[in-house]
Amino acid sequence: MKELTLFTMKGCPHCRMAREYMRQLCEEDPGYAQVPVNEIDENENAALADSYDYYYVPCYFMGDQKLHEGACTREKIRKVLDTARNA
Repeated sequence: MKELTLFTMKGCPHCRMAREYMRQLCEEDPGYAQVPVNEIDENENAALADSYDYYYVPCYFMGDQKLHEGACTREKIRKVLDTARNA
């Protein structure tokens, strides 16, 4: 299992949905709750955010590998969590 880095912005409706999908998936499958997620607000940590190659939030990375960027669906978030859980 590997840690995910999640870049977000306050007030972003897509980020809010990504967090809600993660919450729902963790309720359905407690194994997803074991995946460590380091959520970073790109406005509060601009230097760190600038060191990653992305443009849209929410954006998920596993190490240096980008797993998802931009508007999401529940299934896309499930795929991100599955990738980290099975790594």
